[in-house]
Amino acid sequence: MKTNPFVQFEQADNEESLREFQERIRKDGFTGFRLFLEGFKEKLKRFDEPELAQMQSLIARAKQLFPEPGAFSPSWVKVWDDFEHMIAFKGLVFETIAEPEREGEWQIILDNPYTHQDIVCYPGLTFLEGAFLYAYFRTDLKQNEYIRLQKIQNVIMAFGSERPETKRKEQGT
Repeated sequence: MKTNPFVQFEQADNEESLREFQERIRKDGFTGFRLFLEGFKEKLKRFDEPELAQMQSLIARAKQLFPEPGAFSPSWVKVWDDFEHMIAFKGLVFETIAEPEREGEWQIILDNPYTHQDIVCYPGLTFLEGAFLYAYFRTDLKQNEYIRLQKIQNVIMAFGSERPETKRKEQGT
């Protein structure tokens, strides 16, 4: 069984192991590079504030190994820029929201008030999930769109399948 490409990349600790990794991905072509990017994106989702410098280092190393990701697929021409922006925006979230305030439920809201498109909302997130989605969507925010990462303080929730019980007055004779 082959090792996850991103794990191999992350664990490479010398020039020889990096060269072996680079050769493996080039040999595996589109599929190998796609699996590598999927692993990288999973790491982008999970990393926490203490790993910020490591993530910046990993993206720099990936850019050195594969300076032209568009050679694998034209859709990946900007992948390193997108990943760098995601790391930077997630870092901004860490900088902005103090650690003691990160507990609880978070949500992301995306909207463009000048269009008739629906507001997009991602509720019920952990702080790290919210930080990742903020970074992910912030990377490609269009003119007049806005994004909000906000903590939920109070929630009242109901489901359409729930029906209120009615109380009947008993009539006595």
